Amino acid sequence: MEKNFSKSMSKVDVLFLAMGAMLGWGWVVLSGEWVSKAGFLGSIIAFLIGGLLVIFIGLTYAELAAAIPETGGGLVFVLRAFGKRSSFVAAWAVLFGYVSVITFEAVALPTVLDYIYPVQHQVFLWTLGGWDVYLTWALIGSVGAVLLTALNYFGIKPASIFQSVFTVAIVAVGLLLVFGAIKNGNTANLEPLFKNGAGGTMAVLVMIPFLFVGFDVIPQVASEINAPPKIIGRILIISIITSVVFYLFIVFGVTTGLSESQLNNSQLATADAMVNLFGNQWFGTILVLGGVAGIVTSWNAFIIGGSRILYAMAIRNMIPRWFAHIHPKFKTPTNAILFLGVLAFIAPFLGRPALVWIVDAGGVGIVVGYLIVSIAFLKLRKTEPNLERPYRVKYWKTTGTLAIILSIVFLSFYLPGMPSALVWPMEWIILAAWCLIGAVLYFTSPKENRKEMNTNAGIIQSK
Repeated sequence: MEKNFSKSMSKVDVLFLAMGAMLGWGWVVLSGEWVSKAGFLGSIIAFLIGGLLVIFIGLTYAELAAAIPETGGGLVFVLRAFGKRSSFVAAWAVLFGYVSVITFEAVALPTVLDYIYPVQHQVFLWTLGGWDVYLTWALIGSVGAVLLTALNYFGIKPASIFQSVFTVAIVAVGLLLVFGAIKNGNTANLEPLFKNGAGGTMAVLVMIPFLFVGFDVIPQVASEINAPPKIIGRILIISIITSVVFYLFIVFGVTTGLSESQLNNSQLATADAMVNLFGNQWFGTILVLGGVAGIVTSWNAFIIGGSRILYAMAIRNMIPRWFAHIHPKFKTPTNAILFLGVLAFIAPFLGRPALVWIVDAGGVGIVVGYLIVSIAFLKLRKTEPNLERPYRVKYWKTTGTLAIILSIVFLSFYLPGMPSALVWPMEWIILAAWCLIGAVLYFTSPKENRKEMNTNAGIIQSK
């Protein structure tokens, strides 16, 4: 049923794949918002609580990825626990999150390049969401989409090497900011420690699923990793902890580098903090270049992960078989990669506001996927106690239960009446449209194929 992928990813490749996905561009563009909304200590607490959520969910993924190292990750786990319907919902939900990040990064690229070298963009196209879209601006993101799509088309190894180099660049720039904060930072800027009470901390907390989505890319490529299954689980958890620490350092660097008034007037707080700490505009440019590396690593990781989800769904007849094509030479799901590349190519033409709507709605998909996988984790522990688990979670009942509870809590943040609720009507329309597309795909799959899927699921569960 599943074709052979190339086992060409090393342990280091996998670690940098997940870290690069989780770090992305958010630490450059959103840090000022964190500190403005919650204050220094409020932001730290939000990241610690959010990091705890991600670690609990990550532990469930780590055990399952090591026990069932097949392409598709969460889809495979849920299929084994509950069958095709639930697995489709889980996969389609997470795919929504991946697509939202891919499209977000396509818009982030021209935005960040404007900071480095501002230009007067030409050829006005249209206005969407109150924002003017220019052809020259959109084409920057579209050209980036073509380059990253091509990189992934020609094999996982070139893409993973590229990922490793750029992730090292992000970490190096982050460490430079921390060095500047320790040497030249003003600790008086840490006051007030809290802003806007619990509401401020919650406003940062709700961003955590979007910032940390990425560790689950590891299970998507499990069949391409050249490492023992037990190591795969450990790498997943290490990548989460390392990323949490990185974000905590960024909060410290930005807070000590900018006063209250400077923070309120900053467009890119992390870059402006770097300029203040070192007294030279070039350091701000260096940090933004690190942000460009973050855009590329996150974008690249979700093309890798998203294309594998599409492939895994296609070979089980959940979506058209066209997505299941594996290139005979490059051993990559090229049709799925091209599909994601087209979405990324189009995204910049929607302008910035539309992409914010997509990202917010995509966060719901990410949390729903995590919730279903956490439930599947507990179910498989009960129904398949003898399944070989190379990476075994010690307190599995507590871990699984906390992962479920925290996922439900995070899901509630998006509901009407909450400070971080989805914006009516656009974000709810986007979410509803994605659900509708999924329902159409599921219920229009040929009956004989759906019967075959049930048979395959039974065979898998009996192994």
